[in-house]
Amino acid sequence: MPETPITLREHRIKHLTLAAPVMASQLGQISVGVADTIMVGQLGTTDLAAVGLCVSLQSLFLLFGIGMSYGITPLVASADGENAPGKAWFTLRHGLLVCIGTGLLLAAGGFGLVPFMPHMDQPQDVVVLAQPYYQVLAVSWIPMMVFQAYRQFTEGLSFTRQAMNIALAGNLLNIGLNYVLIFGKLGMPEYGIMGAGYATLISRVFMAIAMAAYAHTHKRFAPHRGSEGSKGWSREGFRSMLKIGLPAGIQYTFEVSAFTATAIMMGWLGENALAAHQIVINLSAITYLMATGLASATAIRVGNQLGRKDYATLRLVGWVGNRMAVFFMAIWAVVFIVFRDMLPSLYSDDAAVLAMAAQLLIVSAIFQLPDGVQVVSLGALRGMRDVRVPTYITLTAYWLLAIPTGYVFGFVFDLGPTVVWAGLVVGLTVAAAWLAWRFHRLSRRLISQT
Repeated sequence: MPETPITLREHRIKHLTLAAPVMASQLGQISVGVADTIMVGQLGTTDLAAVGLCVSLQSLFLLFGIGMSYGITPLVASADGENAPGKAWFTLRHGLLVCIGTGLLLAAGGFGLVPFMPHMDQPQDVVVLAQPYYQVLAVSWIPMMVFQAYRQFTEGLSFTRQAMNIALAGNLLNIGLNYVLIFGKLGMPEYGIMGAGYATLISRVFMAIAMAAYAHTHKRFAPHRGSEGSKGWSREGFRSMLKIGLPAGIQYTFEVSAFTATAIMMGWLGENALAAHQIVINLSAITYLMATGLASATAIRVGNQLGRKDYATLRLVGWVGNRMAVFFMAIWAVVFIVFRDMLPSLYSDDAAVLAMAAQLLIVSAIFQLPDGVQVVSLGALRGMRDVRVPTYITLTAYWLLAIPTGYVFGFVFDLGPTVVWAGLVVGLTVAAAWLAWRFHRLSRRLISQT
């Protein structure tokens, strides 16, 4: 049943009310990496480069897992639109098992990657530091996936604030543990880069436990836990989750693999280039995860309208999300250009690294708008349960365009590290235009069929 019509301004407020806690939660998660990068950066360029390599490789695995968990959100949102609380809890139970299994597989894959690090043509002293640190990060992906399962369930029901609070608490815990374990404070040994890994693992375990306790004990979810249809297991329950989650995970893997490949190529250019890449990718990740907050809100609202069969509002909220993404990412683009010399100094005092990072920030500013549009368009399409074709779109944009373009111009034409990043601009721009066009086409078709 269509909801009572509201003004465009009210749609924006409703969108932002949903998105703001998700943004804060996303920022809380990425701030773990930011805190690790800033604090480990005080140990030296080699340690910073090691964290940069590990964070880039971690993203390849972790964002696939996060994408898998996104299969929960539109199903829960649609069940909420149908006023079927038991169906929402049923989705969580199946999604949680899928997420735990995914976390175990990702951790195994992370450990399997470690022996190949010396063959990535990275500086040897960077690899020596990176290998044990990466193993600890791999273990932390398991509790992270548990947190994600419960988070996507609560956010699918439009309860976004508690996940934000837990993520921020986990971030504060991580920063405190970083200080103690990296630098050997309060009588603890000085673990250096490994201290950052231990802090990340502990904080992610805390987040998983806190989020599970919230979902299983809070009275607002009592109707979901006890309603008809909330119990039992079915092959269809797992199939529905995987039908959305698996392509979503692959989509995020295609995108992040372009950034991971760029990190590896920057490592070919030396420690300074890799350290500069890590600084700018860290700053860019902040804006990206803010955009994914808008994408999550868009997926929730689109999925809800799909359950109501209100296709005109579905189309409207999709475009509201995209316009908000353009607005916020334009602000960040200006910030990156204006403060391109100051922002990198938060991470390092190496003059060569800072100069290179300032150049890369200009490239990052250029791709802010297409990055925002492509991720929100993916969210809107995910809310419509359209995941197969967007997977092919991301494959084309990132693997067939972004990575080859960066390699050819950076190494074949030997134009340097800044041009290696130009491939990202090409891939993100193509993805943004193509995905936005697909949402336009599919949403218009739904309206015409009613």
